[in-house]
Amino acid sequence: MDLNELKGFVARHDNFEIRVIGHAGNRFYQVELEDVEGQRHMLTRAGKPVLFRSLDDVYLELKRADIHRAYLVEQVPEDEMIGHRARYQDPLNARMPLVF
Repeated sequence: MDLNELKGFVARHDNFEIRVIGHAGNRFYQVELEDVEGQRHMLTRAGKPVLFRSLDDVYLELKRADIHRAYLVEQVPEDEMIGHRARYQDPLNARMPLVF
């Protein structure tokens, strides 16, 4: 889902969740949208996932899509290595609300 598709989705729908995914030990962030059906869409550019170097960069891009709330999610590589699923839906110990 590129930025224009994201803008269009946000304009037509109101029941979705935006996640800013940070990877432990890494300084890059990705943006993911989960719709009401549970489908996940990664923000892409030219068919490839977009990597942001800072949260400020993420905020600017999401503001351009008229999004002002998201959840910051930290993905821990140890969980992935031992086969645990990402815990995005856990209480706030796994994700933190962002308002910008």
